[in-house]
Order: sequence, then C-alpha cells, then structure tokens
Amino acid sequence: MLFFKLFRESFVFAFDALRQNKLRTLLSLLGVTIGIFTIIAVLSAVETLRNNLQKSVDKLGSNSIYIQKFQWGGGEDYPWWKYLQRPNVNLREFDKLQKRSQTAEAMSYEINISNRTVKYKSNTIEGAQIDAASEDHNKTWNFDLQDGRYFTDMESRTGAPVTLIGYDIAKNLFPDGDAVGKQIKIMARYVKVVGVFAKQGDDMLGNSNDKEILLPLNFAHNVIDVQNDNYGPTVIVRGKKGISADDVESELRGLMRSIRSLKPNQDDNFALNKTSIISKQLDIVFGIFNIVGVIIGGFSVLVGGFGIANIMFVSVKERTNIIGIQKSLGAKNYFILLQFLIESIILCLVGGIIGLVSVYAGTFIVKAIFDVGVVLDIKNIIIGVSTAIAIGIISGIIPAYSASRLDPVEAIRSN
Repeated sequence: MLFFKLFRESFVFAFDALRQNKLRTLLSLLGVTIGIFTIIAVLSAVETLRNNLQKSVDKLGSNSIYIQKFQWGGGEDYPWWKYLQRPNVNLREFDKLQKRSQTAEAMSYEINISNRTVKYKSNTIEGAQIDAASEDHNKTWNFDLQDGRYFTDMESRTGAPVTLIGYDIAKNLFPDGDAVGKQIKIMARYVKVVGVFAKQGDDMLGNSNDKEILLPLNFAHNVIDVQNDNYGPTVIVRGKKGISADDVESELRGLMRSIRSLKPNQDDNFALNKTSIISKQLDIVFGIFNIVGVIIGGFSVLVGGFGIANIMFVSVKERTNIIGIQKSLGAKNYFILLQFLIESIILCLVGGIIGLVSVYAGTFIVKAIFDVGVVLDIKNIIIGVSTAIAIGIISGIIPAYSASRLDPVEAIRSN
C-alpha cells in the first residue's frame, strides 16, 4: 500500500512538473526519447537485416551440403591460391556418391552457364541466368511453380530439349501469358517451356528464380562441357530427415576422400559447404553491429540522463519547503527518497514510451515506402523499457538522496 501511495503521489508530482514547466521538462525528456529511439531503432534495423539475410540463407537448405572447389568465406587470410589448385567435382564422382551415400535423401549435379541471350520470335532478353541440373534438382532446392510442371525422369535422363523459366523471363518473352508449350531459343537451340517458376522477388543474397532458365543437365551436356571450371560445377546433397547436417557432412567427407584416393596425411582437396558457415559469420557481423548501436544509443541516453538529473535537482530546490513540512509531520527519509526516485523513473518512462511509439510508427512508414517488414522484437522493447528505468534510477538517486537528508527546520525556513 505504501508503494502504491508513493507511486500515486510521485505520478502527481511528475505530471504537475510536466504541466507547470512544459518546455523545460519536454526538452529534458527529448534526450531520453532520442536515446531510447536510437537504441531500439538500431537494434530493430539490425534484427530486420539479420532476419532477411537468414531467410535468404535458409533457402539454401539447413540440411544441405554443397560439394565445391572453393570454401565459403573470405577475408584477408582466405587461401584462394590453395583452393584454385583443387579439381572441380566431376560427373564420375557424382555417380559414385549417388551409389555409395547412405545419408542422402537427394543429390544433384548443377552448373551455372552465366548470362546468355534468350529469344522468342521478336522478343529478346539479354543476360538471362542459365542453369543446368540433374533430375533431383527439385528435391535439393525449394521452389514453387506458377504454371506447368517439372522435368520428368525420362526428360532428364535423355537430355530432352525442355526448360523451366522464371517469372520475369516469362513476363518479358510472353507478355500475353501462356508460356507453357512455347519454344524459345537458347544457345542456338530450340527448347520447349514445360514450366514457369512462381514469382519470388530478389532476396538479400540475390537468390531468385525470377530470371532463371533451368535446363536438364544431359541436354546441356550435348551443347557444352558441363565439367568445365568456368561453369562452377557443384554437387548438392540434401540429407535424410532425422539425420543431422554434421552426420551427412562426415559421410560425404569420407566418401570424397575415398573416391579421390587421398592418403590419411593429405588435406581435403574439396570443400563441403553448408548454411551454418554463413549463419556463424552473420552472427559475428551483426553482433558487432548490435554493440555499435548500443554504444551510439548509450551516448544519447546519457545526455538525456543529465537532463533528467537537472530536472530532479530543480524539483528538489522548488519543493524544499514542502519536504520540510512532510518531514516535520513524520515523513521518513526513505519516503522522501522514494518519492523523488519514483518521480525520476516515471519521467524517464514517459520519454522511453515516446521513443518506443516513435519506433513503432516508423515501422509502418518503412513498410509503406520500402515494402520491408521491420522486426520490432519484444526483446528490444524490454531493453528499451529497462534502459529507461535504469536511467531514471541513476539520474534520480543523487537528487532524491539529497532531498531525503534535508533538515526539516532549515527546509521549512527556505524560500
């Protein structure tokens, strides 16, 4: 009951301070508002960017292993010269992996033929992304079809002249729709469109089927050398359900070393890449961003804290006579201290709430202008409220303590 009584009186005093000294109080609260806004806005922006990047990474598959020449990563210590000397994974190794693997649910051999020109009658597209993949591509990648179907096993095995095209490709080549069944010209060959990928839009890593043209690997094999380094041959392995990516990776490492006849003392001459590599790098980078954001917001909050402390000292000075009367009527020191301390906390909470509301309003503005969903996590809201309370305690403790130690006789005599 005492706490609620103190809270009520402190709220009345705080409200009275706001009402009587609007400009002074609001200017001081502005520092707390800006500080809380900065901290929450930066944390939310970092979290939003992190989530969008993670969604892009998740498209690659959490239980998929990419057998490639180069290891994912980079930086000053990246031994590119070492990886450059490695052989690419080839079709012979791919066939042996398919026969020997016990943990793989699906396995596909894929290449990127870079940008080519695609034609349909008088319509032409420059710079289309041409990919070729073996029959299990639909099992190692997640995608949806807007129209048509995926390749049949017979089409994949025989290298039939068929293709799947992205949403943007279909829209530009066939503005009137109905792309399925039409024949387009790719690499001087005519191929029939059997399916159209559903629209995805560009993600943070640039992964999208919208501008892709997918061909059966065996069809591409009849046109180009699909094992050439220029096409970046990759074997993608998706593990069975219930089997961890680490177990799949361990088996693949043993198989690849056996297939390439590597001795126990020899290093791997291949890379087994998985999405956890990217996720760990994202954690490190965005951990630094979070720290920088907290430091920047911390300085703003610190300035606001000085403003609140100034208000509390002024408030103690203005109410010295009232404090003397309260103490002469029996008010204890802790009563006076808590009265001013709670008032300081309430003032900071007001500034913090204004900052949180500003961030919340900003999420709608960003969504409307840039069509990006901002993540305003409950964790960040708790951080904002906790920071406001902490600043209120730190800013108010000294003025509150000095008020509680006033001599009642001297306080009553003051003007």
